[in-house]
Amino acid sequence: MNFVVSSKTLLQQLQIIGSVISSNSNVPILNDFLFEVQDGNLTITGSDIETTISTQLSADQVNAKKDGSIAIPAKLLLDTLKTFADVPLTFTVDAKTNGVLVSSDSGKYKLAGHKADEFPQMPEIQAIGGMNIDSLTLAHAIHKTIFATGNDELRPVMSGVLFEMGTESCNFVATDAHKLVCYKRKDVKATTHGSIILPKKPLNILKNILSTLETTVQVTYSANNIEFIFGNYKFVNRLIEGKYPNYEAVIPKNNPNKLQVEKNSLLNAIKRVSIFSNKTTYQVRLKIAGSDLQIMAEDLDFSNEAYERLTCQYNGDDMEIGFNSRFLIEMIQNIDGENVLFELSEPNRAGIIKPAEIDSEAEDITMLIMPIMINN
Repeated sequence: MNFVVSSKTLLQQLQIIGSVISSNSNVPILNDFLFEVQDGNLTITGSDIETTISTQLSADQVNAKKDGSIAIPAKLLLDTLKTFADVPLTFTVDAKTNGVLVSSDSGKYKLAGHKADEFPQMPEIQAIGGMNIDSLTLAHAIHKTIFATGNDELRPVMSGVLFEMGTESCNFVATDAHKLVCYKRKDVKATTHGSIILPKKPLNILKNILSTLETTVQVTYSANNIEFIFGNYKFVNRLIEGKYPNYEAVIPKNNPNKLQVEKNSLLNAIKRVSIFSNKTTYQVRLKIAGSDLQIMAEDLDFSNEAYERLTCQYNGDDMEIGFNSRFLIEMIQNIDGENVLFELSEPNRAGIIKPAEIDSEAEDITMLIMPIMINN
């Protein structure tokens, strides 16, 4: 096996797919990249068993002279490549010893590789559904929902994002039982109805890759795995098994009290006031009457308290309601536009948060936050 490739090109690809490699894997081969040369193309793969990413360098990016395959230690190779300027590197693999010789104009570097057949194979997808979606749209959908996922190992389905695909629109949903986000895209349509749950770690990796590209993502899923194909990448991940909770049942439909307030003013006020909140509940209280919004927090254990007043637009009964400030801040930060709309019913019922202005008819976002009981 023999090929020549630019150090810069190779490093860029390895840094992307290397994000899937776990630094503390108990399986030695998973600390490697799999290199495969076939028909003049170089395919490089990284995996942690659950997630597998591969990228292909074509003949105009690599000069592949001899077919073959080898697994190369990821950290050693990455650390070496980072020290080079953009220079051509020649990789020569000894099939008998699995030794890898990397040659540049100024030196030679020997690495001990491993047999390629020890590397886990990428799962084959027996497709039962799928869709095509713009890369930036998918990255945006992940960004808008992933912060609301949970960390409870006893409820794994809530540690992922629900992809609810339909022939008219697609929903992306995340919840940890304290907060919930439903992001709807009316311009994304699947070939058939289906629901799947994806873990947050690979979604974060996928989001980071997609946010730098402008291309179409081909999504295909089976009963156990999902595959994303875009550009020169193939991304395969194991799905979370289980039934997602009926999130629509917990979204209150009758919310007569409407509060609209300028987003940045509200966000900064909550950030300041929450510094003085109780460090167990992180509670801030919103007291709303007419055009007056009061934001309060206190920590009785340390005699700390804070108070701010904002002007708002409010249509409804006077109300005082408490929320976890950390959840509020996360949600408001993920609202687009200049103003935030709260839809409320009772102090002990969940509140709905939305953007006050809708920039695009193709998208819709609804956020739900559970209140914290106020002790007067």
